[in-house]
Amino acid sequence: MKKTLLRALPFDVPSELERWASGARIYDSSCSAEARVYFLDKDGGYYLKTAKSGTLMREAQMTQYFHSIGLGTEVLSYISGDFDLLLTAAVLGEDCVDSHYLSEPKRLCDTIALELRRLHEIDYSKCPVRNRTAEYIATVEENYRTDNYDKSHFPDSFGYSSAPEAIRVFEQGKHALRCDTLLHGDYCLPNIMLKDWRLSGFIDLGNGGVGDRHIDLFWGVWTLEFNLKTNEYRDRFLDAYGRDKVDKEMLKVIAAAEVFG
Repeated sequence: MKKTLLRALPFDVPSELERWASGARIYDSSCSAEARVYFLDKDGGYYLKTAKSGTLMREAQMTQYFHSIGLGTEVLSYISGDFDLLLTAAVLGEDCVDSHYLSEPKRLCDTIALELRRLHEIDYSKCPVRNRTAEYIATVEENYRTDNYDKSHFPDSFGYSSAPEAIRVFEQGKHALRCDTLLHGDYCLPNIMLKDWRLSGFIDLGNGGVGDRHIDLFWGVWTLEFNLKTNEYRDRFLDAYGRDKVDKEMLKVIAAAEVFG
């Protein structure tokens, strides 16, 4: 993760967070416009995420749940007021866009495929987000109605050239979407943490919950192409995950959905 040293946090630190922030070196580690992320370099390290009020509640819930099953970090504080603040302990190791992992693309591909299969086989009975599929469908249809269509991140995403074409594929296939698998929800290399090639945890879990495995599979395929600048690992990833659980037609449905955000 890229980190930029700051003189201080750009807001007043709530009293509930002072014991973690006091005396820490502060780095900006943000990588999206929707939220800011700050690394507090103290003890083993902490991450403080800020976003619009109410928008980090789901991430706090899912992060704590993943922590409870040994796959995520501990939530130390979640505060919602004028804006949200989510404080977590740092996860050991490095994310998968570290050069150490990118330099061995075949091993990296196989590693994240196998870890995804393991995740998808976990008992989800205590997951706090029980129906991501219904939410997913509702979001796609709302974004289509409001003309929120952007294929810039998916220029070759199964050849969908227009919103009407993509929504047609989605509407035809949405009824086959299942709700029977624990999902990460944004299964991309920066959100997978390894320590010496062993999984140490997942981060950025705000889109997680119980839903259809093909959402994570789509993002696994996409992140390898995006971060490795080639699509040659697509089939290898799906083979390593296990073709017995992959439906290529459902990947097309998810691809159609994702152009609506």
